[in-house]
Amino acid sequence: MPTFDFEVVTLNKQGKEIQRQRQCAEYFTENLDSDLTLDMVAIPDGSFMMGSPESEEGRTDRESPQHQVTIAPFHMGKYPVTQAQWQAVAALPQIDRPLEPDPSHFKGKDRPVEKISWWEAIEFCNRLSRKTGKEYRLPSEAEWEYACRAGTTTPFHFGETIATDLANYRGTDWEYNGTTYPGNYGLGIKGVFREETTPVGSFKVANAFGLLDMHDNVCEWCADHWHENYQGAPSDGSAWLSENDNQMRMLRGGSWYFIPSVCRSAPRHWYDPDNRYGNLGLRVVCAAARTL
Repeated sequence: MPTFDFEVVTLNKQGKEIQRQRQCAEYFTENLDSDLTLDMVAIPDGSFMMGSPESEEGRTDRESPQHQVTIAPFHMGKYPVTQAQWQAVAALPQIDRPLEPDPSHFKGKDRPVEKISWWEAIEFCNRLSRKTGKEYRLPSEAEWEYACRAGTTTPFHFGETIATDLANYRGTDWEYNGTTYPGNYGLGIKGVFREETTPVGSFKVANAFGLLDMHDNVCEWCADHWHENYQGAPSDGSAWLSENDNQMRMLRGGSWYFIPSVCRSAPRHWYDPDNRYGNLGLRVVCAAARTL
């Protein structure tokens, strides 16, 4: 299987870069059409503590109790699905529902697709699976957090804080309903608020697994139904589903719109599966990890 090189950056509590390492990861390329591909990065198996400790700034009870989860290997998209990739799959034959080929508010073929519902994300996965003969799907919450952390236990895979020269999020204070929400995290510094998505991979830095844009740009739909905390959550990395198919669905990751505390590895977001907000995107996984 081919490999690619990438850089991993570590920040200290003040947001200063203290380490930059060059690493490599395995991947495979899925051809969507004659000149458009989808890079799928190999995520190794392992175990991790899911959720956040009580001492972590910005945490909520939704991120507890921390619990150990064991993850089987899989492949995950190197980036969120782009508008060009969405358009290519939207042109494939319909399975359960139509897909608008150009739903995004912030236009650009290399920007992440946004303004898509959970149902449309499922349709995208189903069409891609039929085309390729592989099982493409949304990640489980556990798979997403494991892939985001990439072996780290800090609030961000960057370390103790985050910076807007490494990610696209709201790096300025946000005044809302009489409350000021800070544009910095911990002892880190404030930055900029770009007020829009950026082309995927713009910041050229990845986590230790080789994934980019995990803390920023768009939130990513997951397969799970909403549960208010981790009491009774699966420990095998599978999606946590309920019998109520009308239940809220999970999203993970930060976005261009969020303050940094909401962009950590642990926060859990939920929306109605029909919602199409301007920060809702997706990243796919492929279950056929080690059999390609």
